[in-house]
Amino acid sequence: MLELAVIVARLLQYAGATVLFGSSLFFVYAAPAVWPKRLLAGAAVLLALASLLAIGAQASLFAGSPAAGLTGEALGAVISSMDLGKAAVVRAIAAALALVVLLAPDGRLTRSTVVGLAAVAGASLAWMGHGAAGESCVQLAGDVIHALTAAAWLGALVGFVVLLRRQTEPSLLHAALRRFSQIGIPLVAVLVLTGLANSWYLVGVDRIAALATTPYGRVLLAKLALFAGMLVLAARNRTRHTPALAAELAGAPLGPASVVRLRRSILTEAALGLGVLGVVAWLGTLAPPATG
Repeated sequence: MLELAVIVARLLQYAGATVLFGSSLFFVYAAPAVWPKRLLAGAAVLLALASLLAIGAQASLFAGSPAAGLTGEALGAVISSMDLGKAAVVRAIAAALALVVLLAPDGRLTRSTVVGLAAVAGASLAWMGHGAAGESCVQLAGDVIHALTAAAWLGALVGFVVLLRRQTEPSLLHAALRRFSQIGIPLVAVLVLTGLANSWYLVGVDRIAALATTPYGRVLLAKLALFAGMLVLAARNRTRHTPALAAELAGAPLGPASVVRLRRSILTEAALGLGVLGVVAWLGTLAPPATG
């Protein structure tokens, strides 16, 4: 039960950071006419509370029970002596500050500050992974880049869901799709490269063939399968749905079906993305093959 609580706390942190950073960034560069304060404020609250919950769950896991873990001594030990505890505090503070900034009137400075604080929170997620326990600064830096890049992609999907739910004008929706497509391929490239680098450290070349024989390997393969599904949908959005929407705007007799297909595709891709976050939350609690 305590292990499940740790995984749930990790998932909530990933979800909160993804929306707070990725979605706020999306509405800065791709859809500046929209600024969903409620969504971002909810993500900030979720991230702050989940970060504190993670400290309590981790302390309870180490102490053996919630009664023993939820004490000042046990909580203080996690915060003072563990990098993941310190990172959780930083994450909670960054999220709380972002919430305060979101209460201010909307403007360029407000949005930039929220994105900056969210980036700090998102980068701190790397200290929940195995890279923080290693001795390589390169590995940890790769985890930071991987976390921020993943949040930028998944948060953009949440942004598109918001635009579709608001029944945004097709021209504004197409502009957002076009702007996101300009960075989509670089995002995927960075994700793949940093993911391969991380696997190099945690799995090792000599253990790839036996990947499916370990719990970590099987969960990692599940993550890769979900990621592959997202890539297929993203490619379809880029090569089919976005051009179809452009043709509709140009007067082609396509009707609203292009928007319906785009909505279905993005919702499916977002659902797969949530599955990836869940798998990653679980993956971080398993021992990688390279440590065996």
